[in-house]
Amino acid sequence: MSSNDLPSLVGRFDAVVDCRSPSEYAEDHIPGAVSAPVLDDAERAAVGTLYKQVSPFEAKKVGAALVAKNVARHVETLFAGKDRRWRPLVYCWRGGKRSAAMAHILREIGWEAQTLAGGYRGYRRWVVAQLETVPHKLPFRVVHGPTGSGKSRFLGALRRAGAQVLDLEDLAAHRGSVLGNLPDRPQPSQKWFESQVLHQLAALDPARAVFVEGESKKIGQLQVPEALIAAMRASPCIVLDTAIEVRVTLLLEEYRHFVDNPGALEAQLDCLVGLHGREKIAGWKSLASRGAWRDFVALLLMEHYDPAYRRSSLHNFVHLQRAERIAIGSGEAAAFDAAARRLLEETVAV
Repeated sequence: MSSNDLPSLVGRFDAVVDCRSPSEYAEDHIPGAVSAPVLDDAERAAVGTLYKQVSPFEAKKVGAALVAKNVARHVETLFAGKDRRWRPLVYCWRGGKRSAAMAHILREIGWEAQTLAGGYRGYRRWVVAQLETVPHKLPFRVVHGPTGSGKSRFLGALRRAGAQVLDLEDLAAHRGSVLGNLPDRPQPSQKWFESQVLHQLAALDPARAVFVEGESKKIGQLQVPEALIAAMRASPCIVLDTAIEVRVTLLLEEYRHFVDNPGALEAQLDCLVGLHGREKIAGWKSLASRGAWRDFVALLLMEHYDPAYRRSSLHNFVHLQRAERIAIGSGEAAAFDAAARRLLEETVAV
């Protein structure tokens, strides 16, 4: 089985089974695939050591016993409720021994199991190739606005109103700024981020607008695919006009974890010493330490975020100066919902 047309291929099966080790699966996998390792990480390392230090024969003998034991456990647990018509697609790193062994056992049971030719490595090449072309087929509308203007909330409101939305910051588990780390969600690997981006892009209708936030090339530690950034930068723009008081309120809600953990905030602010100097950073820290949170956030917006936004966005997004402007009256969800509905009604009318 080839990965050249992966969506249609996957659609012919009842499940996709990733039989690589748990760490390989955690780094990246085909979206929707279930993890059913035929060797766990420690077992894989031990078999590899045997192969190099003793002999391939000894490694295969030990490995075969482990694979048989692990596949048996999956049959008794993960696959126990599957009837005889169940059709799984199995893959490993490159479509070799691990997936072949599992598929063979499953076929002997009576299931019509197939392996993915090229395995994960073939899938990964397909992802890279698709990400070079798919973004250019979609009509993006890029949502802009300075930090705290509610861009992510506006995307959520657009989605609730029925629009197509690509939320890159949600996929990246990061808010896209120096304070953007999410305390309860570590960022995914670069490969898993790209898999999720492509999975969402492939599900979008190219005949309808796709709303996306105007991002820089990096979101936290993750790189946005080059073709996607290029397509976004060439697309029509929308700018949110949100009053500074509302922006302060929204940021205090989103960055509540820094209010609760001032030490983490100070560590992040130290990253800006090279840009602003120690004296200014000390002033910001002083406001935070005194609990003057609204003053702290307002100053951070005016002295750091807003100048950075103007420099970056105006330079990178060619249609930004002709952008449609959307007024956000308050930080309430109802204000964002009303603005989203107005925008979509105007879009349909045009």
